[in-house]
Amino acid sequence: MKTIGVLTSGGDAPGMNAAIRAVVRTAIYNKVRVLGIKRGFNGLIRGEIEEMDVASVGEIIHRGGTILHTARCEEFKTEEGLKKAYNIIKIFGIDGIIVIGGDGSFRGARDLSKFGVPVVGIPGTIDNDIACTDFTIGFDTAVNTVLDALNKIRDTVTSHERVNIIEVMGRNAGDIALYAGLSGGAEDIIVPEIPFNVDNVCRILIEGKNRGKVSYILIVAEGTKNSFQLAKEVEEKTGLEVRVTVLGHIQRGGSPTAADRILASRMGAHAVKLLLSGKSNRVVAIRGSQIVDYDIDEALSMKKEFDHEMYELAKILSI
Repeated sequence: MKTIGVLTSGGDAPGMNAAIRAVVRTAIYNKVRVLGIKRGFNGLIRGEIEEMDVASVGEIIHRGGTILHTARCEEFKTEEGLKKAYNIIKIFGIDGIIVIGGDGSFRGARDLSKFGVPVVGIPGTIDNDIACTDFTIGFDTAVNTVLDALNKIRDTVTSHERVNIIEVMGRNAGDIALYAGLSGGAEDIIVPEIPFNVDNVCRILIEGKNRGKVSYILIVAEGTKNSFQLAKEVEEKTGLEVRVTVLGHIQRGGSPTAADRILASRMGAHAVKLLLSGKSNRVVAIRGSQIVDYDIDEALSMKKEFDHEMYELAKILSI
């Protein structure tokens, strides 16, 4: 293993730069050359590649986004696209590739491995929807971004005695909503994994009003009911004034938290060590406090389990 390529793919996540930094510096420390592949698999197909050194990853550990940029690539899903990528890998003498991204990125890495290219995946996505790992790079930062917004929104809804629905990201996973809702004391948390009906939401609000509550925060994951439609139904059934705040892509940006920087650094170093030890087709993960790795096919076949116990705790504490 003389030359390693590294790329970021799919949605960006805070901490990706810390992972890139760890990959580059761990590889160079072990006398291995590193090539940065820009714009994900799209850039791999087009040969958008440049050598990286210790200085090229200086002053990036605190920066959100990814210095390698990222893009989605439909062409890479085709046999022709994979062959183009494989030819570029041979031209540049790349012996193995580290892919930082989500499950879609891992599927791309797996397809590439079928051409005999050693690959290692690092889970980088704010959604925390990779089943093989307890946490993904970027998740902790996204939760803290939501929490900061929630705290500020609570100030204004209390002043106006309103209900505010805060819609958060996560695709079809409710982890951002759950963690931010629990830590922010939301009155209700609506996630794709748990069935809900509007009447139950309204009952919670009415019971709170009868106890003298003057403001309410509802956290809604984007993969559930339309937030504006929910707001309309709640207003009609309760008579309470409801506002909607869609946080959007603010959750994907910002300086990564200490937790994300440390996680990214540990995962990046582990990915390089896997390739140097002759292991490939692996996905790096954290279980408890330990950095571990799984076969990429095994990792992709796992089903993400929602934390029902934490969800019930949030319900209990929101009474």
